[in-house]
Amino acid sequence: MSETAIDRAAMGRLAKALTFLLSAAHPTVVALRTASETGDAGDIRKARTLFLKLKPGERQGAMNMLKD
Repeated sequence: MSETAIDRAAMGRLAKALTFLLSAAHPTVVALRTASETGDAGDIRKARTLFLKLKPGERQGAMNMLKD
């Protein structure tokens, strides 16, 4: 499995978790969902950047949801 495939799967799970925490229309959720679907390097870079700009509590909440 390539590194991009792993990133795509993780981004899809993060998008689902953030949809619960934020909303489906939040720009970060949309970017993560798009990156998960396309696998395009530019989309992945944009999604990572937006994810890192979230508040620390929002990022941690999404990561905690992935652990379960």
